[in-house]
Amino acid sequence: MLQNPAPRYQGHKSYSYLEPHSDYRVFALAPEVGRVPEHDLGLTDAQRQRVTRLLTEHIAISLHEHPVVLPEDVREVRDYNRTARQRTGYEGLSRSGLTAVFDNFMAGASCVTSENGWKWNDLVYALGMRMSDLYKQDFVVLATSLADIHAAKRDGRLALVAGLECSSPIENELDRIDILHGFGVRQLGIAYSQANMLGGGLSERVDGGLTHFGRRAVDRMNKLGIAIDVSHSGDRTSLEVVEASRVPVFITHAGARGVWDIARMKPDEVIRACAERGGVIGIEAAPHTTLSAAHPHHSLDSVMDHFTYCVDLVGIDHVTFGPDTMFGDHVGLHNVYAGNYAHDSGKRPEHPRVEYVAGVENPGEAFGNIVGWLVKHDYSDDEIAKVIGGNTIRVLEQVW
Repeated sequence: MLQNPAPRYQGHKSYSYLEPHSDYRVFALAPEVGRVPEHDLGLTDAQRQRVTRLLTEHIAISLHEHPVVLPEDVREVRDYNRTARQRTGYEGLSRSGLTAVFDNFMAGASCVTSENGWKWNDLVYALGMRMSDLYKQDFVVLATSLADIHAAKRDGRLALVAGLECSSPIENELDRIDILHGFGVRQLGIAYSQANMLGGGLSERVDGGLTHFGRRAVDRMNKLGIAIDVSHSGDRTSLEVVEASRVPVFITHAGARGVWDIARMKPDEVIRACAERGGVIGIEAAPHTTLSAAHPHHSLDSVMDHFTYCVDLVGIDHVTFGPDTMFGDHVGLHNVYAGNYAHDSGKRPEHPRVEYVAGVENPGEAFGNIVGWLVKHDYSDDEIAKVIGGNTIRVLEQVW
């Protein structure tokens, strides 16, 4: 369910202050609005009005997205990313109803200097280019504090929190965490599928846990006020990070292995440990992840099966949403960059393939449809306020 465009949005398109073809290479881009049919939840007019009211009255935070616009022909994405000028989806975000979005810069796919991604120089390119464009408009603003998020809500803006799914680019340089903090980064993942200097990734056959360097990195993130994410870390590493951190830890985008038995999902033990220390799990919606036996054709209903399971497991105070979407062909992107992401190659349950995840296909529609589902299933205003942003705010009050 798309919201009306935010009044503050004035139509800015990325790098429109530069001269196309001369200052930057031009690609035909995927539409930010209307690329796929609008998802029909079957809401009444009163329910639709309630969705809009809830997103207007309460802070809504997506705990994990990639709100960039992909090329219309996703096969061009490597050439597109090599220019370092990924476009922010301002138009789509203006219809999202979000107050804030955790933007995890695509360092695994930002292959400017390296075909394999996750390199320090490529990360600096991705951050610098995107921020240079961000500062040329006044709808989306970089948020480095809770005050910035509250100010965005008050002023009709959208707060962007800079994050990174994986700390591999810091290599063995602890002070690079401080540099990222100086660049405005306020959330870091430990490992992305493959093991690194900090700990084990979820695709490894053996997870060695949090390393000595990893413990020093967790301590540094705590001192700086950087939120820690264990979404792509191995199970042992995830548990040891939760234990080592002095403040709550996020699982920004995952689901429950008790619903769909693949390594990308988190076991009950990890979800419980995260919640017991005050943390929150954001429910994922990237294609072919949060499936369920009840809904193996990936859709909003599959995603919400993981939501209800996690609420039953740890309570509604410890669950939110990190849909992990973008503007463009996400399935195609996975196909192009499969090797870079090193997802687990273990046995997976058979399931239908989808072209996109109906209802949570992009950052513009995801939260409107999620709130619509919650309204349709008779969740109270207080419960909805918690899971769309209140729980995240509570954690950030301790972390930042």
